[in-house]
Amino acid sequence: MKKNVLVIALLVSLVGFTQESQEKNNDNQKNNEVKLNGLFLVAGAFEGTYERILNEESGVGISLFLPFDDTIDINYYISPYYRFYFGKKYAKGFFLEGFGMLNSMQDTVITEFDSFGNVIGRVEESSTDFALGIGVGGKWVTKNGFIGEINLGVGRNLFGSSDFDYNEYVGKLGITIGYRF
Repeated sequence: MKKNVLVIALLVSLVGFTQESQEKNNDNQKNNEVKLNGLFLVAGAFEGTYERILNEESGVGISLFLPFDDTIDINYYISPYYRFYFGKKYAKGFFLEGFGMLNSMQDTVITEFDSFGNVIGRVEESSTDFALGIGVGGKWVTKNGFIGEINLGVGRNLFGSSDFDYNEYVGKLGITIGYRF
């Protein structure tokens, strides 16, 4: 009787271990994510992101920002990043992010005023710079692979230009939706 109980207990624990291992393998098979920043769509720009999950607590990705509204002063940015996840589930929950950002910004330089103080001369200039920064956020993933994400980051441009109003700091902000496959 004791042998039967021991064998049954061993089988139950083996089945539980196998099931847990299969659940981890199912998560491991879904290592790619595509995302779209809904906040920027409302504001007049497109930001698309691809992320590759490296393991249960880290991932690397790249974001591309392109405005379609003329009032936005940013011409574009390309931002690679690394994320470290603190959640107990596979690459979900709270994360810290380190990022780089190649960015191009538009600025208007006023060159001349008339005798009444009205602007009569202006020049449009672009500046390209590279920034390094950090960010925080949270990611939620459904069983079907749909993603909701909120993130916030700040960085500093490394190469300044004194020719016009220099943007020393850059920011990242997102309310993102996507899919993990």
